Amino acid sequence: MHVPDGYLDGPTSLACAAVAAAGVAVSLRGSRRELDERSAPLAGLVAAFIFAVQMLNFPVAAGTSGHLLGGTLAAVLIGPWTGVLCVSVVLIVQALFFADGGVSALGVNVVNMSLVTVVVGWGVFALVRAVLPRTRGSVVVGSVLGAALSVPAAAVVFTGLYAVGGTADISTGTVLAQMVGLHVLIGLGEALITGLTVSSVLATRPDLVHGARHLAGRTLDIRTPETALAA
Repeated sequence: MHVPDGYLDGPTSLACAAVAAAGVAVSLRGSRRELDERSAPLAGLVAAFIFAVQMLNFPVAAGTSGHLLGGTLAAVLIGPWTGVLCVSVVLIVQALFFADGGVSALGVNVVNMSLVTVVVGWGVFALVRAVLPRTRGSVVVGSVLGAALSVPAAAVVFTGLYAVGGTADISTGTVLAQMVGLHVLIGLGEALITGLTVSSVLATRPDLVHGARHLAGRTLDIRTPETALAA
């Protein structure tokens, strides 16, 4: 999914850079409502986890592999605004220091792998969470479905950008078929990793999961012995 330099023309890359900058700026303001003294350290851990896991590829088809994008995972754990920031920081570090994705294509990668995955993943998650009963299981199901759908959605958006400003001598139909077909499989891996991670955090510290804050009562009631006696 990392787009290299020169794969899209200059105007398209510049337009994506402008959209990415605007999205990050808005997310900076929105993250103020999500972060507090407990969730701020988790944001750093989530960014580090996504960075590390993105370095690990898993096979999805003959001769091809994929890796976690992390948009849905970040949105569910620390909130959609902060999730955009975390994934964007990971992409910036990868482009500048590890040559993973082109520098001139950084805006394209932020749009596809951060903005699109967070918006689609969180949207699906919120819909599932609203429909299903208020349980931890609904949080996990929503995160799994959001992750599974966010990856091919990013592939579709990239294909649209390629149709506008692609520089390779490959038809848009061919790019669409290859990108969506491959990223549907990658989305399954993304869903598995996201579901396992969210369920693990829910099992230990559900109070830290942004997407589980709607749960009431004992679901998020983690108290020390002193506070329990005081109650």
